[in-house]
Amino acid sequence: MSVDSGTAGMAARLGIKTGMVVQELGWDEDADEDLRDSIVEASGSEMVDEDTDEVADVVVLWWREDDGDLFDALTDALTSLADDGVVWLLVPKSGRPGHVAPGDVTEVAPTAGLSQTSSISAAKDWSGIRLVTPKAARSRR
Repeated sequence: MSVDSGTAGMAARLGIKTGMVVQELGWDEDADEDLRDSIVEASGSEMVDEDTDEVADVVVLWWREDDGDLFDALTDALTSLADDGVVWLLVPKSGRPGHVAPGDVTEVAPTAGLSQTSSISAAKDWSGIRLVTPKAARSRR
């Protein structure tokens, strides 16, 4: 499958590069397929799921307001994450079904051992929140 130049930039905004292992959690039918295709094309391989034994460079976590406990989901995302890895928390944009209030992420992320570094428009209906472990944030300075 070929990703056009408009969608190719989607994965680039997430910092996805060839050879990276990308783990996907929380997929559902509302996930943005263009973004998913862009990630697969940019990394050069299919995304792995929660049952992987591989160490992930990036975890893509699709999350909606009614998906349960965000703390649990974030700590689960850390299970396979490399020490210098990144978690991209993808949440529906404001006004979309399942929207997650930014304050919820700001409150829960530090408790899960993560620091929020930036937010982007990841796809048409999805915002991306970049989360790293404090150790990873220090090593990138």
